Amino acid sequence: MADRVLAFVDLFVDSQRMDEVISSLKEIKNAVQIYEVTGEFDVIVLVNVASIEEFRDLLKNRLMKIGGIKSTVTSIVLKSHRNHTLEVPE
Repeated sequence: MADRVLAFVDLFVDSQRMDEVISSLKEIKNAVQIYEVTGEFDVIVLVNVASIEEFRDLLKNRLMKIGGIKSTVTSIVLKSHRNHTLEVPE
């Protein structure tokens, strides 16, 4: 996985469409973790793609076309220093 691209995508979501947005995100296989959160953003998604080009396509042609997503902020992972699997009850 060393040559894959991991990115955290923070989403601002229309609150009335939150359930619809979450359902649409669950259909994206590259969205490996999806969290509804408090704070500045509404949803944080960890995506795992093969390249920056694939990330660009995912962002432009999938994420930004989901109704209810108002805007995004992306952080590309440069290096992972710890990666534990956390079991979070649904």
